[in-house]
Amino acid sequence: MVKKIASELVAENKRANLLIANNVLAHVPDLNDFVAGLKMLLAKEGILTVEFPHLLRLIEGNQFDTIYHEHFSYFSFLTVQQVFAKHDMTIFDVQEVAVHGGSLRIFVKHTEDNSKAITENVNALLEQEKALGLDNIKTYAQFANKIVKLKHSLLDFILNANKQGKVIAGYGAPAKGNTLLNYCGIFSDFLPFTVDRNPHKQNHYLPGTRIPVLHPDVIKEKKPDYLLLLPWNLKQEIMEQMAYIKEWGGKFIVPIPELQVI
Repeated sequence: MVKKIASELVAENKRANLLIANNVLAHVPDLNDFVAGLKMLLAKEGILTVEFPHLLRLIEGNQFDTIYHEHFSYFSFLTVQQVFAKHDMTIFDVQEVAVHGGSLRIFVKHTEDNSKAITENVNALLEQEKALGLDNIKTYAQFANKIVKLKHSLLDFILNANKQGKVIAGYGAPAKGNTLLNYCGIFSDFLPFTVDRNPHKQNHYLPGTRIPVLHPDVIKEKKPDYLLLLPWNLKQEIMEQMAYIKEWGGKFIVPIPELQVI
């Protein structure tokens, strides 16, 4: 589809000196068609920038809950370099950015374009990924085992708290929270409700687990013993906003990268 549209634009003499594709590569079902289309659309000495979550940071941070159904792929730098090379395109620079738990922003040129030198950043990141085993299947098996271990830790904590009559509520209704809760099998019998500041999420239910989403004021009313932070990447901001739970001895549960009770 992208290749077809690119052909139509090129036929109209439309090519781009700068192409930007931020947080789109992971959503593409036909990767080769997409990259081939970008190749066609890029001017002779043009630059393509692509931003996507970095698989290395996902594994390092045990961020399995950021694996969403709408993402078809998760990329290491090693892999994405091969994808573009297949279409005669070369990554000549790369930056690491903090968004989405750690992302890469790559800068791509036509392989035949000699006007841009390949920076040291490219080789340095390739070597880093190799050193950390991203080209070895054992690394991914270890990641899977780490996820299972976290699931058991979280469930053990919740079961013990439940036996002691403690109440655990959730904070937030992010996509990552649904992945975590559904994978761990945490339903409303263990997490009776979560809260979210977004009025469009309130008075609805989380998909799969059917946990109700309520207004944050309910926390002051119910006074739960623990608050499970589902958008754990915003933990500092949330803990500052909800610091008043300490008044009744409430504590925060941060599930990722490993279980913490604060």
